[in-house]
Amino acid sequence: MPHPDITRTPGPFANRSRVVVHRPPGGGGTIWALATARDKTAGVEAQTDDLLASIEGYLHAAGTDKSRLLRAEVFMADLSEKPAMDAAWTRWVPAGEGPVRSAVQTPMPPGDLVEIIVTAALPGGSA
Repeated sequence: MPHPDITRTPGPFANRSRVVVHRPPGGGGTIWALATARDKTAGVEAQTDDLLASIEGYLHAAGTDKSRLLRAEVFMADLSEKPAMDAAWTRWVPAGEGPVRSAVQTPMPPGDLVEIIVTAALPGGSA
């Protein structure tokens, strides 16, 4: 059943979305977005740079930006590589506007070193 206040951007599998945007009546809303590595041969820092560029595009397409991030979940194949991910993250996130963020180690598909899921606020509408 379609919901007019929810839009979904399909992911690589039929039962998963890459981006979900909720725009309730009256304005505002929330975007959830997932980014995975396009270049499976790149290292952690390069994959993170690429993921963050994808996320920035998703946010822009929804009418928001990284200054409105609320939460980020970072999944890594190896947490000993976290300093490389942090270097890319620090370059990307505006100072003083960082979201709540966690980073966890988990088994990943071959070549995937980092995966990031973000939640961001959409600008509010006029009442």
